[in-house]
Amino acid sequence: MDASLFTQGIIIGLTLAVPVGPISLLCIQRAVAGGRLHGIISGIGVATADSLYAAVVFLGLTIVSGMIITHQLLFRFIACIVLFLVGAKVFLTRPPEAKLRPEQESYLKDYLTTVAISIANPLTILFFLAILPAFGVVFQGASHILAAEFVAGVFCGSVLWWIILCGSVGSLRSRLSADNLKRINQVSGIMIICIGAGMLALILLS
Repeated sequence: MDASLFTQGIIIGLTLAVPVGPISLLCIQRAVAGGRLHGIISGIGVATADSLYAAVVFLGLTIVSGMIITHQLLFRFIACIVLFLVGAKVFLTRPPEAKLRPEQESYLKDYLTTVAISIANPLTILFFLAILPAFGVVFQGASHILAAEFVAGVFCGSVLWWIILCGSVGSLRSRLSADNLKRINQVSGIMIICIGAGMLALILLS
């Protein structure tokens, strides 16, 4: 394994995951409402989508990446709709009562939701197209082994961030009252909806 390539993947994965956006808010809300594992699983969904886009760009799959960029307005519109729905659901979600176990919630649903939202965001692939040359990563004609090493680094870097973030936030859950959890859900839901509305406004203006 090329340690340098793997390390670059980790750095880029962290760089992509750290900025706070609607998906970060969703993962944080799930970590607070359902426990740290729900937030981490949601974050792994984000890391999966990021890794998929990293593979597409690294291998130089110009047909796929070109199609995504060409139809980016459609993908962004879909992402807006999903954000509206998720934000509304988060806003209306009542904190579970003490007698209910967070594990009763679906981890698979947590994972698939964030995968779908992340894949519907074509800006991710533009991020990779811009940042890979800056890191000196040469991806045209690269082998599948090199691609696997780089993508594994991106995945590990992203997952590492979500473990740190959601693990830290989830540890505060036991100290929050039901009213505080409800307020967190409402604030998170409103912010997610507002970000979706902002994305929609940019689409309409363009």
